[in-house]
Amino acid sequence: MLFNSFVFLGFIALVYSLYLLLLSRWRQQNVLLLISSYIFYGYWDWRFLSLLAGSTIIDYHVARWLHAADDSKRRKGLLAISVCANLSILGFFKYFNFFADSTVALCHALGFQADAITLNIILPLGISFYTFQTLSYTVDVYRGKIKPARNFLDFALFVSFFPQLVAGPIERASHLLPQIRAPRIITALQIHEGLFLILWGYYKKVVIADGLGLVVDGVFMDYTQYAGMDIVVGTLAFALQIYCDFSGYSDIARGLARIMGFDLMVNFKLPYFALTPSDFWSRWHISLSSWLRDYLYIPLGGNKNGPIKTYRNLFLTMLLGGLWHGASWNFVIWGAFHGIILIIYRFVGARWQGAESESRGFRSFRIVTQWMLMALLIQVGWLLFRCNTMDQLWYMLTHVGFQYDYQTRVLLVDLLFYGLPLLAIEVVQHLTGDLLILAKLRFWARVPVYSYLLIWIAVFSARESTEFIYFQF
Repeated sequence: MLFNSFVFLGFIALVYSLYLLLLSRWRQQNVLLLISSYIFYGYWDWRFLSLLAGSTIIDYHVARWLHAADDSKRRKGLLAISVCANLSILGFFKYFNFFADSTVALCHALGFQADAITLNIILPLGISFYTFQTLSYTVDVYRGKIKPARNFLDFALFVSFFPQLVAGPIERASHLLPQIRAPRIITALQIHEGLFLILWGYYKKVVIADGLGLVVDGVFMDYTQYAGMDIVVGTLAFALQIYCDFSGYSDIARGLARIMGFDLMVNFKLPYFALTPSDFWSRWHISLSSWLRDYLYIPLGGNKNGPIKTYRNLFLTMLLGGLWHGASWNFVIWGAFHGIILIIYRFVGARWQGAESESRGFRSFRIVTQWMLMALLIQVGWLLFRCNTMDQLWYMLTHVGFQYDYQTRVLLVDLLFYGLPLLAIEVVQHLTGDLLILAKLRFWARVPVYSYLLIWIAVFSARESTEFIYFQF
């Protein structure tokens, strides 16, 4: 069920009305939300409800057994059951054909004959998100950071909570579970901020992301017809498309949760204002980058065993982070690229930070230079991310340039039409350090802003519902 569909609007209107009727009975609210979440997920394909339920049942019981176990070997064995079960399901449905095809290609390259084993495997919606969410719960119980859930329905709702089920943010049990197992108080401020987040998220998705999607698809699907600045504009359009598509979903998810009394973590903090790779990953898909840090980078040793092993850990973390996004070599290359620039920036180190005694003018120059360089690296990364084949990637990298023509101007007009309003709003958010600044404006200033968003959604939104890009991950 897509957020940007009339079916979902009817669904959320009904669910929220029933939710408010049960306002003083939070246990019944949880049952309603759990049933609604399974209906929400099953609407896409009811067969995959078994995977969601299976992962929930396994980790619920494993966590309770972990908490009760005293023997170290038994605890490690139980943790291994959870990790293997979850990753096996994820690996089979998401990566089987990728590794099978890659193995056959490697055999052919070495001169051996091999037949491909191809299965018609459908990727379950949101499997990467809820698998990581429930895995983090088991690991945290193993580490003693949290106690296991006592109520199965509470845990089942934690895994399947529909606003963030299929595209995040990837919540931690320490944050979301306490909210599930306690009464929620819905205030006027929560409703106000929640409605703003929903409105802002829809604007980013159905206006900007879907509008620029036409530009992006034109350039990348028929790439041999474009060169020079066309490729630059197409890549910039994709940068805005994927950001508005994914952060728009996160905003809607946070808004839906907030009007029900829940607080979901912020998943995006103006990532295109980043000055360094580490700064970018502290702003982009924060729930994933923090998950990779806590459950992969640090267990590998983090930065505690010297620079060489630190670089290795950074590279492996980003490589697997790229593979998380999809079963394709372009995602692996994208992850490796970000791993390499993280290593380079870490090697350069304090030289980028500047001295305390530097003048204000030089500091401004340094920050602008850092931002421009990081923006360029991010765009190169998005080109790697979006290209589907090595031939396409090679063509677009070798045909980029400064030449432009009428076709370039047409693409640029579309980019500016959708991008400039977003830029204006995000500059205000950046300067104030407040992502909810528009919701805090005085009434006379808030009305025209909200009216503008509503009018653009009504006039310029795509006429057909399109899937969110991260649904495929």
